Amino acid sequence: MNFDSADAITISTAVREGKISAVEVTKAALARIATQNHLFNCFTTITAETALTDAALIDREIAQGNDPGVLAGVPFAVKNLFDIAGLTTLAGSKINAVNPAATQDATAVAKLKQAGAVLVGTLNMDEYAYGFVTENSHYGATHNPHDLQRVAGGSSGGSAAAVAAGLVPLTLGSDTNGSIRVPAALCGVFGFKPTYGRLSRAGVALFSSSFDHVGPFARSVQDIAMVFDVLQGEDDRDPICTKRPPELCLPQLKQDISDIRIALTKSAEGIAADYFTKGAEPAALAAVQKVADAIEVTQYVIIPEAHRARAAAFVITASEGANLHLDKLRLRPEDFDPATRDRFLAGALIPSSWYLQAQRFRRWYRDRVREVFQNVDIILAPTTPISAPLIGQQTMILDGEEILVRPHLGLFTQPLSFIGLPVLSVPIQCPNALPLGVQLIAAPYNEALILRVAAALEAKGVISAPVILNAFNSEAV
Repeated sequence: MNFDSADAITISTAVREGKISAVEVTKAALARIATQNHLFNCFTTITAETALTDAALIDREIAQGNDPGVLAGVPFAVKNLFDIAGLTTLAGSKINAVNPAATQDATAVAKLKQAGAVLVGTLNMDEYAYGFVTENSHYGATHNPHDLQRVAGGSSGGSAAAVAAGLVPLTLGSDTNGSIRVPAALCGVFGFKPTYGRLSRAGVALFSSSFDHVGPFARSVQDIAMVFDVLQGEDDRDPICTKRPPELCLPQLKQDISDIRIALTKSAEGIAADYFTKGAEPAALAAVQKVADAIEVTQYVIIPEAHRARAAAFVITASEGANLHLDKLRLRPEDFDPATRDRFLAGALIPSSWYLQAQRFRRWYRDRVREVFQNVDIILAPTTPISAPLIGQQTMILDGEEILVRPHLGLFTQPLSFIGLPVLSVPIQCPNALPLGVQLIAAPYNEALILRVAAALEAKGVISAPVILNAFNSEAV
C-alpha cells in the first residue's frame, strides 16, 4: 500500500503491525514537504532531524514489544504559534523571530508526541492569528492546493493546506473567530473547534484570551475524533482548561444518529432573511442543503441577534488583541504586517465602555442560544459565504453589495466562537468547482454528537476530504 496519502489511523495501524516503520513514514513525509512545499508555502520550519530521531525511538519501542501510542509514526505539523522546545515561537510575526527558543512543548504538541505522533515542522499563518487569508507579509501567502492562485484561508491557512495537499495527515491550528473553520472549508478538509476551554492552550501564543481555542485538521472524521480524544484532559498550565473528565468520541462514531435532533436556521421573517443564509453565494447554501437532505433534516430554529454577536466579537477580539501587543505597537510599529498593525491600532482606540457593553451582550446572547439548544442538538450552517477568493483580492460581491474579503470570510463563524460553541467544519466537494464547508454546531461539551453526525455523513459519501495529489503538477488545479 502507498502510505503517502493515507489517513492517520491507517498509518498508525500499519506502523504498530510492522507493515511499515515510523522512520519510513517520516522520511516519506519529509520528502513530500521538500519537493512540494514551495508550491503551497505551508511550512515555515521543518524539523527533519528531531523527527527522524523521534521516529526511530517509536520503532525501537515496537521492536521491544512496547505500546508506542495510538498515533504511532503519524507525521504532524502545527501552526507556528504553538511552542516547540528548541524553536522560537513566531506566531506569524517578524518581531517574535528574535525571541529566545521555547523551553518546552505546548501541551497539545506534547500530548500528540506522547501518543506516538512525529512532529515534522511548523506552519504558516496570519500574523498574530489576526486574519482569514494567510497572506503574511513576512513569510508569504499560503496557496490553496485546489487552486494555487487562491487563498488557503486563515489564520491557520498553513495547517489546512498542508493536510489538503497530502503533505501530512494531521495538523493543529487555533480558532478565535473562525481561524480553523474558514481555512478548513476553503481547502476542503475537516477542521474542528471544540468547546471553549475543552482543550489546553498552554504554550500557545494567544490572540484573544476569552475566545481562543485549539483544534485539529484532518482528512477523515475518525482522525479528528482520535486526535480530539488524545488532546482531552485538564491542564493546570491553562487556567481556562476544563477539569471535566475526557469523553472519548472515537468509540461512538458508528452509533445511530436517528435520536439526534438536527436543524437548519431561519429568522423570524423566514429562511430567506436568516443571518446564516443572507449574503451567502447559492453554492454555499446548496452545500448546507445537501447535508440536510442526506440526513432528512426538516426542523428549523432561530439563532437570535447573530449580527450583533458578530459585531460584539469584533469589538472584544480587537480590544484584547491590541492590549496584548501595545508595547510592540509603540516600539516597533514598522515591523508589523501593515494590515495587522492597523487593525490592532484601531482596537487600541476602542472605548472601554464598548468593550464592557459587548461583554454584557455576550452573556445575554449565550443564554438565548442555550435556550435554542433545549429543542435541538445540532444546527447546520455554511462555514463561509463564498469559496476561496484569489490571493490579493480585496473585495467581493455579496447580496448585491461590494464588501471587503478579509473580515467577511468569518461572517458565519464569528457568532459561534463568540460563546465558545463546539463546531466542526465538514468539506463538501463540488464537481468542477472549489470546495465549500458546512458547520455542524452543538451546545457546549457535545462534541461526540457532532462527530457522530459527521461520521454518518461521511459514510453516506456526502462529505469527504480527498488529497489533492496532482496539485504539484499544474499551476492551478
